[in-house]
Amino acid sequence: MATLCDIFLEREKSTLSPHAFLTSNTRGREHPYVPCEMRTEFQRDRDRIIHSQSFRRLMNKTQVFLAPKGDHYRTRLTHTLEVTQIARIIARGLRLNEDLTEAIAMGHDLGHTPFGHAGEEVMQELYSKDFTHYKQSLRVVEKLENDGRGLNLTWEVRDGIVNHTGSCMASTLEGVIVKFADRIAYINHDIDDACRAGILREEDIPLSLREVLGKTHGERINTMVTSVIRTSTGLSEIKMSDEIRDATHALRTFLFENVYTNPVAKAGDGKAKGLLAALFEYFVKNPEQMPTRYRRDLESEGVARCVCDFISGMTDRYAIETYQRLFVPKVWNS
Repeated sequence: MATLCDIFLEREKSTLSPHAFLTSNTRGREHPYVPCEMRTEFQRDRDRIIHSQSFRRLMNKTQVFLAPKGDHYRTRLTHTLEVTQIARIIARGLRLNEDLTEAIAMGHDLGHTPFGHAGEEVMQELYSKDFTHYKQSLRVVEKLENDGRGLNLTWEVRDGIVNHTGSCMASTLEGVIVKFADRIAYINHDIDDACRAGILREEDIPLSLREVLGKTHGERINTMVTSVIRTSTGLSEIKMSDEIRDATHALRTFLFENVYTNPVAKAGDGKAKGLLAALFEYFVKNPEQMPTRYRRDLESEGVARCVCDFISGMTDRYAIETYQRLFVPKVWNS
């Protein structure tokens, strides 16, 4: 008798595009496992990521604004959810594998440091110039999660996670979709947050870009997503039309010039870097003060690597609380 998983796999073969990656073709996992009758492998990967500690910590990690108190500012978790939603819409429109796309999107930022890219820069300065959040995301799912055993994800999901940004390119179209969805999401929600913070107005966006992409948050996302689906349909690559691609790149440049380097938006970056640098120095000198799971590999991987893992996994709030506990004197109560 066919299992529910068998039915899902047959449905993929009969309904997905010839360019889709079929779950049945996965390269599998690094460690032996018992197949699930109810879920496909990529569905299992998605569930493992959602139930991980690293995923939960994303809700208290910076997207753009450091430790925002406002209820409506994005965090690294809400960013991940928006990326996932956009990626699934594109995958569905192209009849690609939504389960693979979703799993990659859910896990793509698990290795992000506290305080966003400010934290990433500190790790590059103090630990290794080769440190990146996407390589750390891979390390999280392969080694750090699940008390040092990792999540044992499929090869395709791990490939998509580590190749979701920069010049890297995933091996599957589903992984490439996440790369596009990540950029579409952060460009638009960072504009939205900047407007909410009062450092940007919709009218500040060049009129030429608003006329091409749209005059509202929703219109711009719809324009970009629609362009990806229409331009990529029937192809073995993911792309935007030239006009929308160029306008999207120009809008991203506008963001870097007016938000990501804005002195108001980034007023706390220097303090955040100093805080993380102090923590890094402290734990390198006192590694025994780290939790047990980060001390296990001190001899095999070195102190700096283990301290980097510990600090990278911190939330903004936990990093601040740890700094206060270690370096801020308490008021004496008689």
